[in-house]
Amino acid sequence: MLASEASPYAKTGGLADVLAALPEALTALGVEVTVIIPGYRDALRTAGAVERLGRVRAPVASRLEPANVVRVSGARVPTLMLDAPRYFDRDGLYGSGGGDYGDNAERFAFFCRAALEWLRTLGAPPDILHCHDWHAALAPAMLRATAALYPELRRMRLVQTIHNLAYQGRFPASAWHLLNLDARYFTREALEFYGEINFLKAGLVFADTLTTVSSRYAREIQTPELGEGLDGVLRARAGRLRGVLNGIDYRVWNPAIDVALPARYDVGDLDGKARCKSDLQQALGLRADIEAPLLAIVSRFAWQKGIDVALDALPAVFETSAAQVVVLGSGDPHLEYRAHLLVEGFPGRVAARTGMDESLAHRIVAGADLFLMPSRFEPCGLSQLQSLRYGTVPVVHATGGLDDTVVQFDAATGDGTGIKFAPDTPAALGNAIRRALEIRREPAAWMRLRENAMRQDFSWDRSARAYRNAYGALLAAPESG
Repeated sequence: MLASEASPYAKTGGLADVLAALPEALTALGVEVTVIIPGYRDALRTAGAVERLGRVRAPVASRLEPANVVRVSGARVPTLMLDAPRYFDRDGLYGSGGGDYGDNAERFAFFCRAALEWLRTLGAPPDILHCHDWHAALAPAMLRATAALYPELRRMRLVQTIHNLAYQGRFPASAWHLLNLDARYFTREALEFYGEINFLKAGLVFADTLTTVSSRYAREIQTPELGEGLDGVLRARAGRLRGVLNGIDYRVWNPAIDVALPARYDVGDLDGKARCKSDLQQALGLRADIEAPLLAIVSRFAWQKGIDVALDALPAVFETSAAQVVVLGSGDPHLEYRAHLLVEGFPGRVAARTGMDESLAHRIVAGADLFLMPSRFEPCGLSQLQSLRYGTVPVVHATGGLDDTVVQFDAATGDGTGIKFAPDTPAALGNAIRRALEIRREPAAWMRLRENAMRQDFSWDRSARAYRNAYGALLAAPESG
């Protein structure tokens, strides 16, 4: 697996969590997995002891740039880092001071080339190279378009996973010389995208199998509305595209064993959840009222996440209920400002914390009654999976992985795990919250809903089995171009 992040060594988002959990789950199923990431400054520091395996020199433009290949000692899954100080000995993964590094095209072109150079030295190359997101997506193009350089890797199959199509790695055409690819690949049929180089498109065009992180998102990205300009490419390769849901690690997200909580609980005994709620209200300065519905948002503050939709919907909710809200996240300064304005407007009923605090996030998910996710689009989503396990009813926009993982609750039958709404507007979200609060006023229905939620299985074992099946199908298929 080739990726730009893997927890705990390098993390800016959910990609790192996937690269921590999926390889381990695959290993448990008998798949031999090695992870390769850049040797960032902090990643090497976090890894501590490493073993040097060798040195490679990768072509970048007209130069050969070196990298030491090191293996993390004691890693649960073999983890390699490409230690190249010129490219990775920096403060941040992709940039610093709020901006991207100006040479990111060169950095990740090098990363992909160096990985291929290392793989060709192995006596037994891997059966499959699984590339994640745009940072690794040049590897399929480099391998297929310059196949003569890599005869040792001729039989290696290629998988490209799209974690979020909105992030594509687009760079000026002037960076083309860095890639060492023939000019005939700078076309609409290959890497060219509205006059720019599109790294993710390289993986979409050249990989043997494409995956993304939910079945609905796999369909959505083939439409002009959510295809981010690549819907035509994805429709052309629809036969190679499949959705595989991400999972969560129930060793980390499990209220029965979560050390961050003031009290533990499980589906058979929810008493501890009430204590978690009371503790959260006290810690965040909310009015001490165990009966008041407590709503939660834990998210990046970004347009994608629909935070503005929630902020617009909540005042009307406050007018018709005793609801309280806790918000944790960071990102768009204007959205952060608006969240704090809500605190001032509804003292004792709204708490907002800027930044990301992992321990507080666990306490919020455990202590809240409802978890709001009004994302405009959501490839998979992890927060709704976490809230399900904690008996915190998700209220989600019916899009992408949110639609795939949350089942609309039907009070008449007792079936379902949450509340879904569409379109993604403040009015629709407000109505969904009010429906949830109506269910909450019926103790038997509310208990059934929470128990349904907590019994869902979104473990990484389930996801790993789907990936193993995809690998098996790929290896069984005839070789093709």
